[in-house]
This record gives sequence, structure tokens and C-alpha cells, in this order.
Amino acid sequence: MIRNLFLLIVLNVSILGFGQEDSKYYQVYFEKDTTFRTFYRSHEIFTERWDTLLNPKFWVKVMELPSDSMIVNIARTREILFYGKMGNYTDWSDKKKDSFRDSIRTARGLDSLERIFVTQGKNDYYQFKHAIPSISKGIELFHQFDVDPWYAQAILLIESPGKIRKSNVGAYGSFQLMKGVARTYGLVINKYKDERKDFDKSAKAASRLIKEVCIPQAKRILAKYKIVPNETDLWFRLFTMHIYHAGALNVEAVVDAIKPEKGGKELITKMWTTSAAGFKNASQNYSQVALASLIKLDRLIMDDCHSIYDCGNDLTKVE
Repeated sequence: MIRNLFLLIVLNVSILGFGQEDSKYYQVYFEKDTTFRTFYRSHEIFTERWDTLLNPKFWVKVMELPSDSMIVNIARTREILFYGKMGNYTDWSDKKKDSFRDSIRTARGLDSLERIFVTQGKNDYYQFKHAIPSISKGIELFHQFDVDPWYAQAILLIESPGKIRKSNVGAYGSFQLMKGVARTYGLVINKYKDERKDFDKSAKAASRLIKEVCIPQAKRILAKYKIVPNETDLWFRLFTMHIYHAGALNVEAVVDAIKPEKGGKELITKMWTTSAAGFKNASQNYSQVALASLIKLDRLIMDDCHSIYDCGNDLTKVE
């Protein structure tokens, strides 16, 4: 039987998310498997209206559609023109694809230079339900390591949700660590063993990387432009995530190209459309995907949970 403590059954379900805006953590009871899971609230996504931007909305749709669906969108803004089944589009010749995109520009009255993307659905990759146990565990470990648990949740939603995968550049494990980074933080990787597969050890390495490299480098890059961030601001967390993904030098290059006068949402959205050094399409997409993943998690919890307990700012496991 659920204790009276859990009779706070979704008391504040609205566009603003769960509970009070000054709370950080919440625990959720899933009746289907009788488990409690810990999550970190990202209410700023809704209060600051990040969820209304075209780019996160586009990635939410990518995460919802199956792999045999295609989303026709404007590359510059990620505005969705239409989506649906498009047969064997990936097998079309380049000439046929060009002709198709030209027909879209003509039908929509778009400039001939406007780039049109046709993006495949990826709901088979973003298995968020399977990632829930690891998210809860990752949050608790990052808290134990004295590193902002928001990063654990965001990384586990983006990098390898629900599965352990190896990327095409060699990153591996739940936190998608490169070999060199993993070894720097004490993980053993040889032909017999790869400790990136060990969740706890990978979590510790990832937390140290964020604390010792990503956050200090983020502050250094911003300091060049006299921007002093609040570490818990959503835009700064997204900025730091770009360093986790692309590396400090590539993020510095794109910031130097932008030459920002201030931080905030404006800087992040400019990064979505600016390329420099190795900061290209995948890097531009990274914080967009982070936002979309957090939006999807919010919806998943609302759909599947039985009750929610507001933990405030204390990560205390409810028995």
C-alpha cells in the first residue's frame, strides 16, 4: 500500500511541470513494477519557454516517430513542414532527392538556397522507459560524488538511453566515454576488459569530467566575454553539455565566432545555427536533443507514474 506521503498525487500538473518551482528533486512511484525512482526537475524548460522553440519540438517528434517515418524540415530553423511514411527514401538517388527537395521549396515558396532536411524517426533509439532505472541511479551517484545530478539525467537520456552502445567514434558505455578520458579517470580498458561498461565506475568518471574539466572550461570561455554564469541556470548547464560532447576547444571556437554580449537562451540558440572548427551539425544539435529528451521524460512520468513526491532540495531516499 502506498503511504499517505504519496497521496500528493500529481497535485500541480500543469505546463509548469511538477511541484513548486524552487524544488529540485522528486520521487515517483510506478505502480506497474512497484518501484520508486528519483528524478531531477527541469522546470525552467517550461517557465522559460524552451519547450516552445522549434528546435526542441522538432527533436521531440524525431523521438516519437518510428524509423520508417521521415520528417521534412527546414534545416536552418528545424520547422517541420510535414512528416509521415516515405517508403525507401534512404535508397533514393542523389538526383531524385534533390528533385524532391526542389519541389518542396517551390510548393512552400522558399528561397532556392534554403536547405531542406529529411530526417528519419528514431523512437527505436530513444528508449526512455528502459533508461528510467539508470537515470535514478545516476542521479544518486552524482549527488554522492558532489556533482550536479542534472547532468547525469541529461547524459543518460541522450547518449545511450536504455542500452549500452558504442558510437562511431569509439565512445562507449552509458555515459559514452572515450577511451582516453576513461583511462584518465582510472578505468581499465584493454583487450580483456572495458570498465566503461561498469555503470558506477563510468558515472564516477563522467562526474569528474564535468566537475574538473567541463564546468571550469565553460566558465573560462564565458569569462573572455565578461559573462559570469549561475551554475544552476539551464542555459549554463546546456552550454556545459556542449563541452562534454564537443570538447572545450570546439565550443570556444563557436563562441568566438558568435562574440556574445551576454549568456542565456540567446547564446544557446545562436550556437544551434553557428559552425566553427569541429563544432558542426551534431554539436549544434546536442543541447536541442537534451531539451527534447527532458521534455519527453516529463511527459513519460506524467503518463506512467502513479504518484509524485516533492523532495524539495534534499535528495533523501523515501522508504
